[in-house]
Amino acid sequence: MNLPNAENLIESLKNKINEVIDDNTVLIGVQRGGELILQKILPGLRNTVATGSIDTSFYRDDFSSRGLKIKNKPSKIDTEINGKHIILIDDVFSSGRTVRAAMNEIFDYGRPDKITLAVLIDRNEQELPIAPQICIEKISLNKDQNLELILDENKKFAFQLKESHV
Repeated sequence: MNLPNAENLIESLKNKINEVIDDNTVLIGVQRGGELILQKILPGLRNTVATGSIDTSFYRDDFSSRGLKIKNKPSKIDTEINGKHIILIDDVFSSGRTVRAAMNEIFDYGRPDKITLAVLIDRNEQELPIAPQICIEKISLNKDQNLELILDENKKFAFQLKESHV
């Protein structure tokens, strides 16, 4: 299977976000992929905006079976979010459960005016009534396949397909 070019998708996502940001926008990257994307696009945005990162581990409905991931860092939202337009950035949208968990945590910080979900890829596996408003590409994968955003040896973003043996 030919995987999409992650660098091109990130550039397209940056352009789409540039169309909707203003002084009332806060960009929040979902750890780990969304946070990496946010750091990559930040220098190319037309407005200076507040940013944050969010770890959804404790808010997931499957926490007891997934546990904590070693690479995650604590959430960091150091700006006021009441009345703000939050753009939540993630790499791959699957079921909607990560986004639901992220929104639960965001509301612990305040009440935003609006939340927009921006993703590179939608896997077409929606399980909850949640969907990205900004999506660069849709692909279908088998349930046992996972798409992971990585930084390759040349410091370029790429997608890696992993088989899970459930």
